[in-house]
Parts: sequence; structure tokens; C-alpha cells
Amino acid sequence: MLSVVGRSLRAPLAGVALVLAVLAGCGEEEADAPAACLAPASAYLEALRVAPEPVLLDGSTPISDCLTRDQDPAELGQIGEQMVNAATQLNAEALREPSGEATVRLGYLVGAAQEGAAESGDIHADLLRRLDAAARFSKGGEPLSASFERAFGEGYAAGQETG
Repeated sequence: MLSVVGRSLRAPLAGVALVLAVLAGCGEEEADAPAACLAPASAYLEALRVAPEPVLLDGSTPISDCLTRDQDPAELGQIGEQMVNAATQLNAEALREPSGEATVRLGYLVGAAQEGAAESGDIHADLLRRLDAAARFSKGGEPLSASFERAFGEGYAAGQETG
């Protein structure tokens, strides 16, 4: 008799377990970044050509969308590496022409990344430090010029607003 009762309860309990598992997954936030964010640094540099206007990777993805809450560490590493590579290239251009477009683009990239990371806790703290270091690098640790700071600030504000 007990085995008959046990078998008759298994099917409903399995169904309840399945429903609970589905419901548990419904409230979770998506941790994956859009596919456009996994592009190489060259895609970030190309998209940033329109800064301080709104920048969209692959025509539809704001840079801030690349940094997600509870992001997979491997994905974050890949995205972070490309952002830092882009910042390093822009910094080299910006040091040659401190008030130029590369400096605005550099500020936009940093502002957009900081905006994207604003609500994700500390998961992106290391990336933001590395990105800022790449953006503000100067040979010999010399202070950056006022013209650099103005152009960077213009891009940064735009990145915070639309990035």
C-alpha cells in the first residue's frame, strides 16, 4: 500500500518542483551583455567616432549596456580587455592632440562605462580602475593639460548621459 501511495505522489511532486524551478528563474536579471559588446577594440573605436553624439555598438547597443549586473567573469574579462585596448589607443592619440576628438571619445568611453557599472555593485570596480588608468596615462606621470581635461570632460559628460 505504501509503495502505491509513494508512486502516486511522485508525479505531482515532480510537477511542483518543475513549476518552482521555472518561477525561481523568472525573477533573475539577465547577466549576459549584448553580443555587440564582445566585439574587438576596433569596433568600439569605430562606434566612438560619433562622440559626443550617442554612441551605439553595432548600431544598436549603448556601451553602458555592456556592463551588466552579476556579469559572467569571462565575459567581463573579454569586454574589459577590449575597452582598455580602445582606451589605450585613444589615449595615445589624445596625448598628441589633447583638445582633439580622440580625447572627447576617450572621455565618452570612460563615462559610458562608469554609467553602466553604476548599479552593478563592485563587480566592475577593477575594470573601471584599469580603464581610468589607460585613459589618463601620461609619460613620466606628468599632469594632463587643461585642454585634455576640457575635451575629456565633454566626452565624459556625454558618455554618462547617452552612453
